[in-house]
Amino acid sequence: MKVKLLSPAEVTVELQEQLTTLYQELNAEINQIPLKRILESPDTIEIACCMDNNQLVGIAMMAKYTVISGHKGMIEDVVVSSHHRGKGIGRQLMELLLKRAKKCKLDDVLLFSGHHRKPAINLYKSLGFALKNSGLYVKKMK
Repeated sequence: MKVKLLSPAEVTVELQEQLTTLYQELNAEINQIPLKRILESPDTIEIACCMDNNQLVGIAMMAKYTVISGHKGMIEDVVVSSHHRGKGIGRQLMELLLKRAKKCKLDDVLLFSGHHRKPAINLYKSLGFALKNSGLYVKKMK
């Protein structure tokens, strides 16, 4: 298995189909945006993936942005295939994104996770993430 950053040139129809299937394990209700479209602005996104031969078994994304309070990264859409969980893939994906955050000189890296996702929360805490005393609010625009 190999964990690496995904480049726009590596996105194929087959990889997109694998991603669609993988994300259904995270949330079957997600209306997915195609990878090619996400990677149109490569300076604003880092995508870490884990491939087992030619099969996508894990992925995590970090959006990068700048606001008055600094340069930030937001990690989202972390998912590892149920057949490959417990092998350290999630940790490797996260470590790669955190390494990229350092290289990009980000001030903060944020993420959110459902309270029911105990293994994911334990991973995030072991990587140094702490629960922020604030609320997450969302307004659906579609």
